[in-house]
Amino acid sequence: MPLASGDPESIGGYALVDRLGAGGMGVVYLGRSASGRQVALKLVHEQYAQDEEFRTRFRQEVAAARRVSGAFTAPVVDADPEADRPWMATLYVPGRTLSEVVRKNGPLNGRELRTLGLGLAEALRDIHRAGVVHRDLKPANILMAEDGPRVIDFGISRAVDSQTLTVTIGRVLGTPPFMSPEQLRSPRGVTAASDVFSLGSLLVYAARGSSPFESDSPYLSGYQVMYEHPTLEGVPEPLRDIAERCLAKEPDARPDLDELHRMLRALPDFPAAEPVSDGQGVAEPDAGTAKGTGTGTDRGTGASATDAGTATGPRTTGDPEAAADERPAASPAPDVAPKRTLPGRGARRRLVVTTAGVALTVTGLMVAAAVFAPDITTKSSGDASTASSLPTASLPADWRPWRTNLRVETEGPPLDYDESGCVSGGGRALYCAGHGFTVAKVDAATGRVQWRWGTRPQSARPIGVRDGTVYAYRVSMDGSRWVVALDAGTKRRRWERRVSGSASVRLFRGGVLTMSPDGGQIVAYGTSGTRLWQAPGRYGKFCEPTGPADAPYVMCSPLNADGLAAEGPYDLLRLDPSDGTQRARTTLPRKTLPLGAVQGKPLFLVPETAKDVYDSGYERPYTALVRVDPGTGETTRIALRRAVRGTPTLLNGVVYFVRASGTVTAVSADSGRELWQRATDTESLSAPVLSRRYGRLYFSNRFGRLLALNADDGTEAWHTAALDNPGTSAQGTEPKVMLVKDAIVATAGDTAFSVGPDRGAP
Repeated sequence: MPLASGDPESIGGYALVDRLGAGGMGVVYLGRSASGRQVALKLVHEQYAQDEEFRTRFRQEVAAARRVSGAFTAPVVDADPEADRPWMATLYVPGRTLSEVVRKNGPLNGRELRTLGLGLAEALRDIHRAGVVHRDLKPANILMAEDGPRVIDFGISRAVDSQTLTVTIGRVLGTPPFMSPEQLRSPRGVTAASDVFSLGSLLVYAARGSSPFESDSPYLSGYQVMYEHPTLEGVPEPLRDIAERCLAKEPDARPDLDELHRMLRALPDFPAAEPVSDGQGVAEPDAGTAKGTGTGTDRGTGASATDAGTATGPRTTGDPEAAADERPAASPAPDVAPKRTLPGRGARRRLVVTTAGVALTVTGLMVAAAVFAPDITTKSSGDASTASSLPTASLPADWRPWRTNLRVETEGPPLDYDESGCVSGGGRALYCAGHGFTVAKVDAATGRVQWRWGTRPQSARPIGVRDGTVYAYRVSMDGSRWVVALDAGTKRRRWERRVSGSASVRLFRGGVLTMSPDGGQIVAYGTSGTRLWQAPGRYGKFCEPTGPADAPYVMCSPLNADGLAAEGPYDLLRLDPSDGTQRARTTLPRKTLPLGAVQGKPLFLVPETAKDVYDSGYERPYTALVRVDPGTGETTRIALRRAVRGTPTLLNGVVYFVRASGTVTAVSADSGRELWQRATDTESLSAPVLSRRYGRLYFSNRFGRLLALNADDGTEAWHTAALDNPGTSAQGTEPKVMLVKDAIVATAGDTAFSVGPDRGAP
């Protein structure tokens, strides 16, 4: 619906395009960022902005939504809970809620039930892994997008470290037919098992068209949840046993999510059940349970538009058909086929969006975004390959899928370059370092840690491995930085040299390139630690070693008024590896990024704009590649057909741009032509690695979710679920993925793990 008079034109830098809906606690707008990204922006009503308890709940909703990986939820793009009127923006994607789908089309069939169950189990696995219990799983909070279900609305979720708020006596936080017994008894003390109970109720609802604890009164529904057996009439037998286990009254008797996932994967396809009314009519569980009571999902942070209408009078969504939802149970909507009609509600199209901890129901589409993983090892429909057509994998001897926690207790602050991960030592040896653990040698076949070195966490992955020597960093007590050469087999320190505290160290063919401690000299050391040569840097400039074409290069940038590098324009210098003689090759624009080399020629990426931007989440657009001839310094500018955003990686003559939202764009390094673009459903992806044998790109994300894309067209080959618990540093640590032969090795948080090239998680 169009913006109303008095609606703001923009919020938080997002231009408001349309009004998606309004409820008791806020308004939801369709917004657009400067880059064109569409978001659902929730703006709290002014009167509630003065309610400190409401603000606290809103902060917790934002925090909870941000803590989950975004794989099965509406990921938070931006938020300001401290604004005069708090707001939160999430990604926007169309879809309908489970309650709409069942109400319009009747119960789901076997394949649909299996897909729903697997998606919800994987969603909860991600949510619980982030330390959050949702506490309000119900049909209106499940979005049935084209590629599977999404879980939305974290308005009453609880994080393990969240503030405990007062629950007003008589107010129910949740929806009784889909709550667990322990949530009704003691809402502050619920665990992950409570969400499993709710998942069981959702499966029954989807299979038979009504909740297993259906009643006109939320109090009677609550009594049934706590003391009576669930009604499972109409639930197909293969699913009934699973639902009964999920709906056990005692939390310890319910299956955990891994076991539940295995049981759901084994479900066969079976016909859909006919709707079951239990002789009372099937009321919409998310609205009817609150009717006339002021309870249901009226939960302090605000009721949904549906709940608000039934609890306090006619809805205020501006929907001209709102009164249709108040018609008697015997009046089904005319557009629903009689055979599939559920008694008790008219069917009509709506839009559900989350706002300030509530779902807003209006005519239109559905706001949310995330990943649906129908199976942790599922191949997508776009991948025509089969197991029999895949090449035989080349794996390290005695390899098997493994997972290793690398965290170790250390003292002192970490040495931090924000480059956690592993480097290969050849064969089956890996050398890893990261936040929370020191340098470790790991057997790539088994995951066994063979040795550790250092006393401080090295959030700077080892520099590299050459000729049986591992190069790493060390910081002494006075803060000075050193490059250390370790024996790859024994971790014995062969030599160390003090280097600049800000510049990095690069390996080149024949030695190690770095800057002197004062930053004024370019220094090369041989493999024995002997200084090969020393050359002056550029006066008044900060020089940084770089390594295209495995030759010694440096990029030198002017210093700003604060004495810091100004990020260009850069003088690109090539140094003679034998004596350090400098040859100025070219000048590169500000914010230019080195990518590597194509056919021995260094390749760089040039931005569309070099302005300094400090907005969170900003992704700089790039419009050209520059190739430099190492002999003559001649440059070739290759214009991109359109501006591309994302973190770039050069692999086999193709530049892959990976955006934080999960979009991957492939661009030819030779012509600048865009080869393909794929909007994946996995956020916070690592840089990719390329398997030439399989023709696939592999990615990891912060929580250990793996993604395989076909390199020729970007279609998804398979993906995995996230790790159950990748460690406490997962949120703040960049993921890495690499290949050891054909074995995929990834790091997430303080965890390293390995899987095969054509299968899922270990």
